[in-house]
Amino acid sequence: MGARDELLAALAAAVQAVAVAHPVRVAVDGAPAAGKTTLADELAAVLRGQGRDVIRATIDDFLVPRARRYPRGEYSAEGCYFDAHDRTALTRVLLDPLGPGGDRRFRPAVYDHATDTVLAPPVTTAPAGAVLVFDGVFLLRPELLDRWDLRIFVSTDLERTVARAVVRERAVASRADVERRWRERYIPAQRLYFARADPAGHADVVVANDDPQRPVWLVRYPG
Repeated sequence: MGARDELLAALAAAVQAVAVAHPVRVAVDGAPAAGKTTLADELAAVLRGQGRDVIRATIDDFLVPRARRYPRGEYSAEGCYFDAHDRTALTRVLLDPLGPGGDRRFRPAVYDHATDTVLAPPVTTAPAGAVLVFDGVFLLRPELLDRWDLRIFVSTDLERTVARAVVRERAVASRADVERRWRERYIPAQRLYFARADPAGHADVVVANDDPQRPVWLVRYPG
């Protein structure tokens, strides 16, 4: 078993160790291009293989529509942190229904990034033993921190995320455009987040993902 498989097995065991009377809400937080989406997809697959019902969702489906997303400017780091996501909708339609006292009737999205349109998918009822695996930026900010039952923070050197983003975005944006967005908006927004919220300090598990083939588990979940 390789290092990545071992990490995924350990993360799945941490999820299975969470004992709550409602669906387990797992945050997979990290900077853009840190590798959090891939890790969340792989963790969801492992959990499904173990027989768990998995709800897979992402912060990208809770963006504010583009016309209202940039009141401070398209490259504003403060705008990225404060204005980009509809956290009220996230808690109302997904996190609170799956949490303590919730009715488990949820919607996994309110926004379609590809078409920049508001969504209202049908309400679904989650089994009590389901797992929500949710990836995104800024998930361990104070407004959301107590909505998670397991908090995973994917840590990557921020300079590495620029190089990854250039490769990832090359079909849709030039290198110059990607580098500007990362260096002026995304990276400063992450530094603002680190200063205000200390996400690694509030995580149950920190995964060092500078080398995705050899991720390192930095914090042992006590469960």
